[in-house]
Amino acid sequence: MSLNELITSSASALAEKLAAKEVSSEEVTRAHLDRIAEVDGGERGVHAFLHVNTEEALAVAREVDAARAAGGDDAAALHPLAGVPIAIKDLIVTVGQPTTAGSRILEGWMSPYDATVIKKIRAAKLPILGKTNLDEFAMGSSTEHSAFGPTRNPWDLDRIPGGSGGGSAAAVAAFEAPLALGTDTGGSIRQPGAVTGTVGVKPTYGAVSRYGAIAMASSLDQIGPVSRTVLDSALLQELVGGYDPFDSTSLTDPFDTLVAAAKEGSVAGLRIGVVKELGGEGYQAGVEARFHEALELLKGAGATVVEVSCPNFQYALGAYYLIMPSEVSSNLAKFDGVRYGLRVLPKDGPMTIERVMGATRAAGFGDEAKRRIILGTYALSAGYYDAYYGSAQKVRTLVQRDFEAAFAKADVLISPTAPTTAFRLGEKLDDPLAMYLNDVATIPANLAGVPGLSLPGGLADEDGLPVGIQLLAPARQDARLYRVGAALESLLEAQWGGPLLAKAPSLTAATAATTEGVK
Repeated sequence: MSLNELITSSASALAEKLAAKEVSSEEVTRAHLDRIAEVDGGERGVHAFLHVNTEEALAVAREVDAARAAGGDDAAALHPLAGVPIAIKDLIVTVGQPTTAGSRILEGWMSPYDATVIKKIRAAKLPILGKTNLDEFAMGSSTEHSAFGPTRNPWDLDRIPGGSGGGSAAAVAAFEAPLALGTDTGGSIRQPGAVTGTVGVKPTYGAVSRYGAIAMASSLDQIGPVSRTVLDSALLQELVGGYDPFDSTSLTDPFDTLVAAAKEGSVAGLRIGVVKELGGEGYQAGVEARFHEALELLKGAGATVVEVSCPNFQYALGAYYLIMPSEVSSNLAKFDGVRYGLRVLPKDGPMTIERVMGATRAAGFGDEAKRRIILGTYALSAGYYDAYYGSAQKVRTLVQRDFEAAFAKADVLISPTAPTTAFRLGEKLDDPLAMYLNDVATIPANLAGVPGLSLPGGLADEDGLPVGIQLLAPARQDARLYRVGAALESLLEAQWGGPLLAKAPSLTAATAATTEGVK
């Protein structure tokens, strides 16, 4: 395989080449590490990675190559994705690498244990390329709230890659990694997928263990895959998913086979529900145009498109921004300057635990983290609990009922993933409410715990930037999501003449040669 094929191939294509011994894992891993070195650093680099795990990644790749060369039981025992490199959002604890959560308060912190998903990735021998950038403690929609600087969108380096998992999405879009893991609390996998032209999936709540994912809002957080194809996401979710006794919210019942569903890719006879409330005012014209084109393709493939109404979705954003900060204020209380992480001593006065805690949190947390801690503490305070947090939980129940009613009329629901394409860096930093509105279409799925998938829907006419199409399925019906997602992906790529990322501009003149093969 040529250099451009090594970095632009899908994970499933790489897996096939590795199994056939047409290429070695060391070659594939080294090609991606070279790509990271080429485009990720510097003032105008993508800055998808906070830490690059060169030595360990190459060591794992050599182990895989040795097992395949040995043949017999060693080769037969390898996972289908063995040797395919992966990037990890820096919210997921990983032995041997720093886990910062994008915050100064954890700068340089080394976890003493692996998250469950990392254990599974290590057991399957996927070389871990490194840890990716994110909004501090996953609080943001642009990856501008990282304490270590923003990530840039590979389609336009002056624009955001979405958030909070913009680092993982940008790494996949920039051909720095064929696979990545993210976390999705209100759209932090799907919205970055939409604005970078990648596939992002939020599994059913509890389908993938959260053990070892630093909690922001425990009732909403969910680890999920980031990739360039629907099949690749299915492969990764099957690898990291399943019951985990270390996670009290982990689902015990098995799911239908996701990979088989993605390979089937059919919509014939299915009812596709268009959510009336997730469109119209506030949605960019180019976003809506690509969305309606996708609906026509689904109709042509044998699906029935029906309109469904979810009237309580209009309150979902407000409910989310009360429930999530309330859980943030509780989960982030442990970062106190006493047990681990940053410790800042007060400059004068008595040396009490309270004053050490205050000095540490003031220095260690960024503005957005402080904003959400304050909001959540207020919502949970005596005299306001019922009016704010309690009311928000009632709205959450209404949103869940809306989903139940909608799924009685449709097998899957469809909407734009985000109301706009990627905005410019700095454009919304001083307007938190405008930033929060980017999650308006993705938040309902987290409140209800249902699975959601975002896939590339094309390029907006106004700016030539990626548009995302979101699919939603009932809880535990992740396989249905992958079946419809793969079918729509195939229809769209047939219309485009290839993957959407093949239309992405080169990051630099030096990069043109490596991406030539996919243009």
